[in-house]
Parts: sequence; structure tokens; C-alpha cells
Amino acid sequence: MGVKKVLMLCLTCMLVIAIAGCGSTNGNTGAAPEATTAAATDAPKTLTKIKVALDWTPNTNHTGLYAAKDLGYYTEEGLDVEIVQPGAAGADTMVASGEAAFGISAQEALTLARLQGVPLVSIAAIIQHNTSGFAAPKDRNIKTPKDFEGKTYGGWGSPAEEAAMKAIMDPDGGDVKKVKIVNIGEADYFTAVKRDIDFAWIFYAWTGIEAELRGEPLDMQYLKDYAPQLDYYTPVLTTSEKAIAENPELVKAFLKATSKGYQYAIDKPEEAAAILTKAVPDLDAKLVLASQKWLSPKYTEDAARWGEQKAEVWKNYADWMYGLKLLDKPLDTTKAFTNDFLPDGQ
Repeated sequence: MGVKKVLMLCLTCMLVIAIAGCGSTNGNTGAAPEATTAAATDAPKTLTKIKVALDWTPNTNHTGLYAAKDLGYYTEEGLDVEIVQPGAAGADTMVASGEAAFGISAQEALTLARLQGVPLVSIAAIIQHNTSGFAAPKDRNIKTPKDFEGKTYGGWGSPAEEAAMKAIMDPDGGDVKKVKIVNIGEADYFTAVKRDIDFAWIFYAWTGIEAELRGEPLDMQYLKDYAPQLDYYTPVLTTSEKAIAENPELVKAFLKATSKGYQYAIDKPEEAAAILTKAVPDLDAKLVLASQKWLSPKYTEDAARWGEQKAEVWKNYADWMYGLKLLDKPLDTTKAFTNDFLPDGQ
């Protein structure tokens, strides 16, 4: 689960445009073909088949989806949900084209997509606060963002990286120009910090927890602790404007079941971790359990309900990007997200 992957997807949002308007739902936002001709017999009710595209390989950001599927919450809402990995196209492309009804993305990717005319909408924040930041092995003695000076950062070539680094170094009196920035591509974090770099941008819930389990503790500088505009939603659940317009009841049913799945993961992290491990047996069970215990309280945290999104969070990040000329125009936040389909008091 890498920040690297999220921002690499941001850089390729333009690829989504080519197919955003030409895809069909192919059964993903309505009844499956076989569901439309149910015989007037005693045949059981046919479920509506839909796909949900992940943003990356399965991890604890996704546990609520797997819990909702395993515990029958989707079935209760008349849904047959297939959870798929994004492949080369990416989840945003799959959702924009109609290949998947729903997907996992991030506020930064969706911000860029919206401004390129891609009609994606965030329908729920999976985690309330940004759990990513710059991480270094403790022996590098990086205790504050100012300590990045003179060190080597390993990234993947996005202008957003230096901008984020500058945003948290400036308040601490640091100078981002004194950081050596190198491109490490898809290199493994633990290999890279032993060989080439001093620090990198990670999500603590996965890479940070793995470091703890390895006995290689990190010093972590969370973006949100130094720059409020970087406390954005990552990840988020998305759908398309077309799905909302044509099948709002499907969106509502999906979110009702998904909300129950994440609430289960909040209330029962150990049981939820076991569900994820059962569904994806290639995952390290110890890492899944430790990550789930760390992440479960953060799904809702200070929000009134799971999934809730605030306009100021969307505006603060987009305005920051626009001020740096990383966006061509301001974002219309009223169309970028909605809370309308969340259960309980929407």
C-alpha cells in the first residue's frame, strides 16, 4: 500500500479521459443480464452483480469491503460484489469507463481527474485523516522535517513530492533545496533505505507496522502534523456521475452494506483481520492483524459516522495545489464528493 502508487496514478489521470465517456456499465450499475429475465417460478432472487476495483493490492484499507462480502451484508442488499485488483488501467479508469461500479482512489488523484473532465465522485472517506508521511530508520536521526536537510529522499518523480516536503519543512525552518531527491521507482522501501536513501513517503498503517514487526522502528513525520492542507482523504470510495444519475438506489445499497463492513472492522479488528486473511491468504497474517489493530480506530476517528467528508478538506488541498500551479484551475468541490448516500442521517 504505497503513497508512491497513489501519486503515480495521479500523474496518469489524463489516460482516464480517453475512455471516460465511452464505457458502458456492462451489468456493473444495474442488474446482471441473467437477472433481468427471472422466470416466474420458485427460483431464488437473483443478485445484482457489480465490481469494486481496488487501488492496489489488498490491504487493511480495504477490510470493510471484504467484511461486508464475507458477512453477507452485500447479499442482504441484493448485491453480488466482486472485489478486483486494478491492473494496469487503474481503478479510476475502470470506474470512469463503467467497467467497475465502484473503486478505491484518493483525494489527490480524484482532484486531478475532476479537473481533466473525468466525472468521478468520492462517496465516502475510508479513513478520516491522512496517515501518510515521510519515514526514516531511527539511525538517520530525522526527528523533525528540518532534519531532511542533507539527507537523500527516495521518490518516483512527481512534483507533488517536493511540494509536500516543502510544505512541512517550511514551518520547521527547513529548506527543501537542501534535500537530495532521487527516483527509486518501485523499489522496496526496506531495501532502498539500506542501500540508496535515508527516507521515503509511506502509509504508516502498512509499511510502518511492517517496520515494527521487523524490529526496524521508524521516525515518522506525518504530513497532517505540519501542514493542515495536507490532511486530505486517502483513500476514498468512488463511483461515476453516470452511476449516481442512473442508479442512485444501487449506490445507496452499496454504501449501506459497505458502512456495516467498516463498522464491523472498527468494532472487531481481530475478527476483521481474520476475514481479510482468509480472503487473501497470500497476505502476512501477522502484518494484517497488527495493521488492522492500528487502523481500525482511524476509520471514523472524530467524524460523526464512517465515510463522512468535509468540504473544507477538499477545498484546502485543491487550493494549495492551485496556489502552487500544480492545478490549472480551482476545483469545484461541490461536485467532487457527496455524503448523500451514506446511511444514518444523510
